[in-house]
Amino acid sequence: MATLYSDGIAKVGRHVFGEAATYPIRKIELSDLSEALRLGWEDFKAVPSHAIVLCVIYPVLGIALFRMVLGYSVLPLLFPLAAGFALIGPFAAVGLYELSRRRERGEEVGAWDALNVLRAPSFGAMLELGVLLLVLFGAWIGAANAIYVSIFGHAPAASIPDFVTRVLTTSDGWSLIIVGCGVGFLFAVVALCVSVVSFPLMLDRHATAIDAIRTSLRVVMKNPVPIAGWGLIVAALLVIGSLPVFVGLAAVLPILGHATWHLYRKVVEPDPNPPQEPPPRRKGHRYAADFPSALFPWGREREP
Repeated sequence: MATLYSDGIAKVGRHVFGEAATYPIRKIELSDLSEALRLGWEDFKAVPSHAIVLCVIYPVLGIALFRMVLGYSVLPLLFPLAAGFALIGPFAAVGLYELSRRRERGEEVGAWDALNVLRAPSFGAMLELGVLLLVLFGAWIGAANAIYVSIFGHAPAASIPDFVTRVLTTSDGWSLIIVGCGVGFLFAVVALCVSVVSFPLMLDRHATAIDAIRTSLRVVMKNPVPIAGWGLIVAALLVIGSLPVFVGLAAVLPILGHATWHLYRKVVEPDPNPPQEPPPRRKGHRYAADFPSALFPWGREREP
């Protein structure tokens, strides 16, 4: 009787939520991380201008966020903002995955081929998970601000030296560092677990957001040490890229984005029956008069 009941519950679940897709997972080693980074560097060297254009949003976003906060009250949010880029980076890099996917297939990669991701069958699913990461990012900024206010109150720092002195030379400052890093670590772990291969999987296999998250969680459970190492690499590179007012992210993020695609290739088995895709169209000549319509995929439909 219990078996019949559980089978009935399972059938109802499949009817309501759909059949969950299962993607075979490989076991990887720490050496695979360096190989993924090497391949990401090769992609970045092959299409550096494309990657920088795609990731210029990060310095712009950082400057815009600074301007939203008056006076020195922005200082407590500098580190949380820099660390928070790790939460939304996987979504912002979807165009980079597309460039790496095309290079992997031996196609000629153009500057605006990254925009073809907008026409991907699973782009809606990518948006769903992207919104989730944006909510997580907002929650982290709110939590970081709440931690600062609970320790130092609402009064802004009088100056940058005053803020640095308060944080680095007082017991309250060290409490802020310890508690803030601990809470930030929890947010980063959640983001890493749900998105380590989610976006490349949705782009490559047209997976749903739920199936992509499930697969990422399975990847983490099967490869806890390499994925933890990957998280540390991402965190370290983001800190390095954030030091000169976020400008370094314009180089760090493309490399990480391309490397994430190659990490996905190493940890998820390829599709044994990949869908047949139309051959790439021959690229026509570009003319100045075509700008800016040539920037958008739908503006190139009638090219020869």
